[in-house]
Amino acid sequence: MRTTTNGIILALRPHGEHGAIVRMMTPEMGLQAGYVRGARGRNLRPVLLAGNQVVAELSSRTEAQLAQASVELSHSRAPLLQEPLAAAAIDWACALTATGLPEGQAYPRIFQALEGLLAAIEAAPSASGWGAAMVRYELLLLAELGFGLDIARCAVTGDADDLVAVSPRSGRAVSRAEAAPYAGKLLPMPRFILEGGMASWHDILEGMALTGHFLLRDVITDRAVTVAEARARLVDRMKRAAGN
Repeated sequence: MRTTTNGIILALRPHGEHGAIVRMMTPEMGLQAGYVRGARGRNLRPVLLAGNQVVAELSSRTEAQLAQASVELSHSRAPLLQEPLAAAAIDWACALTATGLPEGQAYPRIFQALEGLLAAIEAAPSASGWGAAMVRYELLLLAELGFGLDIARCAVTGDADDLVAVSPRSGRAVSRAEAAPYAGKLLPMPRFILEGGMASWHDILEGMALTGHFLLRDVITDRAVTVAEARARLVDRMKRAAGN
């Protein structure tokens, strides 16, 4: 089996003396892993950075065998790694994708959304420019994995008007009137999640708190402590940038 595909580098794990197992997101085949010879050498080390886009050739004798991979850089995001907030965002988005998705299943919407998110981070390293996109990416990943939030209508009345919160247990939206008696027990839902558009720092942090609750409960389990830490670093840097 041999195939050539575009890919976004997500993670790298050293294997052997000089090689590494590289995990990448592809548009047609979803999450793919491959062994790259010389991955930790001078030439390939800057290529195999999380967030970089590559053209990869994957080959294996059987579907069950780990593929051998050769990669060629198509777009580098290495300069962003010098920006603490942008670097934390790339680290988290790639770690979430690599950890949350099963291998070998196509998720074209997630590939497109991740590509768009990384481009937004590159265009505006301040989270005020891409924070809303990060929240939407996390919501999409939850939905694609079967943990999507039911936020189109109020869980109590069935109405679609004035939705302001989400139940932390059911993931269903709650209207302002119905949420009032439960202040402090529900997760605030910023308006941009339903209406689109830009978001304030306050809205972005509320959105991150909302998606974070369900990601940490349903997707990022206890065995993925380092991944949860990556998200904590991002949120902490967002709060600092917001002046909180």
